Amino acid sequence: MAILSVNAGSSSLKFALYPLHQGQVQPQILSGLIEGLEPGGAPHMRWTYQDQTGQRSLALQGDHVFRQALHGLRDLLTQLPGVPTLAAVAHRVVHGGAMYRASVIVTDEVLAQLTRLNSLAPLHQPHNLEGVRAFRDAFAGLPQIACFDTAFHNTLPELEYRFALPQALYDQGLRRYGFHGLSYQYVMATLEHCSSRANGRVLMAHLGNGASLCAALGGKSRATTMGFSALDGLMMGTRTGSLDAGVILYLLEQGWDHDRLQKLLYKQSGLLGVSGISADMRCLRGDAGTNVNAQLAIDLFTYRVVRESGALAASMQGLDVLTFSGGIGEHDAALRAQVGQQLRWMGVLLDQQRNALATGDTLMAIHAPQSQVEVWVVPTDEGVVAAREAAQLVWPVHVA
Repeated sequence: MAILSVNAGSSSLKFALYPLHQGQVQPQILSGLIEGLEPGGAPHMRWTYQDQTGQRSLALQGDHVFRQALHGLRDLLTQLPGVPTLAAVAHRVVHGGAMYRASVIVTDEVLAQLTRLNSLAPLHQPHNLEGVRAFRDAFAGLPQIACFDTAFHNTLPELEYRFALPQALYDQGLRRYGFHGLSYQYVMATLEHCSSRANGRVLMAHLGNGASLCAALGGKSRATTMGFSALDGLMMGTRTGSLDAGVILYLLEQGWDHDRLQKLLYKQSGLLGVSGISADMRCLRGDAGTNVNAQLAIDLFTYRVVRESGALAASMQGLDVLTFSGGIGEHDAALRAQVGQQLRWMGVLLDQQRNALATGDTLMAIHAPQSQVEVWVVPTDEGVVAAREAAQLVWPVHVA
């Protein structure tokens, strides 16, 4: 049997298939992407199956395009030779709130509870849940498992997750939750196999269009930069990161409404807002030599990483291991070099040649031999973490 791991977005769906052997998740045999699901898009599916690639256009019409696309995925799974029978579908769901501290089998009640969290992660949660609903229809009877980005942070101490707000608001759920948990869970599991310091003071940097840091002690989350929503902390591709609440009050006085504010905070800020060019770090690197705003965006992003790294290291009283993951963290050697240089006072010293060779294709240590802190580039895999979570929930059912 196998677990199908999926990540549903507003206009695309990432998927990967992980076989099971005696309940243990094996390396993926199929991965792919369905794109063009936005209104007016050109839906198509690309996949790699056992090192062979394929693609096809999807003739989708009218409403429920997303659900129609899943029938195309279901057909693909039946047509490819040797594809195991599905045991479950594992969904990345960004927000589990205070109620869901571990992965769960989705029921109508679970869906209703998670839908109440849509406003806390408006770029992700509604699309994640629409994916769950669509898979329930397209793969009737198959267990759907919700795997939460917030769950890894259920070990945060109270001093980390409390806001300085009245108790009545805390009782309503206004607290810090943390995100990117599936990625951090993967990084910690990887470190346990490659570093004797994995149970020490670990700072993980997940840097991409969404970006955050996580401080872990004994393999468990102790502090993180994201909080109540996925807006907090580091500057991101199109999101502000930490912002003085007085800015919002000022804009409200200027007549801004909720929708305009939400668009500003989630879609018009970050690298895109500062540069005025792009949210893509690769594009900004290309323009940095001739465009002062592109360079400013890069420098501001890097500065925020360094600044928050110092704060999280202080929360752990030191640093033993630093990791980079995510699209920027895994591929941008220049950013890693700059961060490493500015954290040298903490004992970080990179091997510049190894740093340049680390292109995100494989796990690699990039610290110099004399570095007091180990530094690793860890290509993350949130899909396999979700598959493992799902297997733990459904495999005993199939054994019985």
